[in-house]
Amino acid sequence: MLMALLLFAAVMGVILFFAGRFGGRRGDKVVAYLYLLPAILLLAVGLVYPGLRTIYQSFFDAAGTAFIGLDNYGTIFTDNDQLRVLGNTVIWVAITPFVATAIGLIYAILVDKSRYESFAKALIFLPVSISFVAAAVIWKFVYEYRPDQGNVKQIGLVNQIIVWLGGKPQQLLIESPLNTFLLIIVLIWVQAGFAMTILSAAIKAIPDDIIEAARLDGVSAWSMFRQITLPSVRPTVVVVLTTIGIATLKVFDIVRTMTGGQFKTSVVANEFYSQTFRADNQGLGAALAVLLFILVIPIVWYNVRTLRQSEAS
Repeated sequence: MLMALLLFAAVMGVILFFAGRFGGRRGDKVVAYLYLLPAILLLAVGLVYPGLRTIYQSFFDAAGTAFIGLDNYGTIFTDNDQLRVLGNTVIWVAITPFVATAIGLIYAILVDKSRYESFAKALIFLPVSISFVAAAVIWKFVYEYRPDQGNVKQIGLVNQIIVWLGGKPQQLLIESPLNTFLLIIVLIWVQAGFAMTILSAAIKAIPDDIIEAARLDGVSAWSMFRQITLPSVRPTVVVVLTTIGIATLKVFDIVRTMTGGQFKTSVVANEFYSQTFRADNQGLGAALAVLLFILVIPIVWYNVRTLRQSEAS
C-alpha cells in the first residue's frame, strides 16, 4: 500500500510539473489530457489488453498452443452440455430482470407516502447490502434437505413447510429444471430491493400537480399507474431492467456457492470459470468469456441510447 501511495504521488507530481508549464486555452486542453493519461493507461493495462488477449486466446486449443480457429465457438453452439449452459442463461435473463423490476415497482408504489414507508423500504433493501455469496448461503439453508428418517427435523424452511403439509422432504437443488428456478429466486430476492430504491426515487420525482389533476378527474388507481406513473418512470424502468439484466448475465457467485454448476444448473459465467480453472481448457474458457462480453454489449448500447433520448426530451 505504501508503494502504491508513493507511486501515485510520483505520477501526480510529474503531471503537475508538466501541467504548470502550459497556459492559455490550448494549454488547458493539454492539462486535461495529462490528467486523463493515468486513467487511460490503467484502462489499457487492466481492461483493453486483457480483453484483446482473451479474444486472441479463444482461437487456440485447450493448452493455448495450437491455432484451431472458430472451433471453440462451434463447441459452445453444438455440444449438448454447452447448449444446456446457454439455455440456462437464457432462462435467467428472461425471468430475473422482469420479475425483480416488477416486484420493485409494485412495492415502491404500494409503500409510497405510507406511514411506515422507511421501515418497509429498509426490509426489502436489506438483501442488497449483502454479497451474492452470503445470499446464496442463506438460501442454501432455506432449501436444505434431510432424509425423512424417524424424528429427524428439517432445518430447511421449504422442506419443513412440505412436511407440515403432509409431504416428504425433497432434495430441491438436485432436481432439474426446478433447481434453476430456485437459484433464480435468490437473485430476484437480492435485486428487487435495488429496483425498488431506484424506482421509488423516480416515482417521487413525478410532479404533484399532475397527480392531483388526475385525482380531480376521477382517475382510478389502475389508470393512474398505466397512464401517469408508468410513462413517467419509463426511462428509469429501462435503466433498472438493463442493469439487472447485465448482472444476471454475469451471475456466478450464486450458482457456484449453491450447486457448483452441477445438476444442470451451470450458466455462462460459471462455465467460463469451470473450463478455465477446473478443466484447464483455456481456449474454450476464453471463448465463453468473449461470448459473455458480446451478450452484454447490446444491453449496454440500449441503456446508453435510452438515457440519451430521455435527456434530449
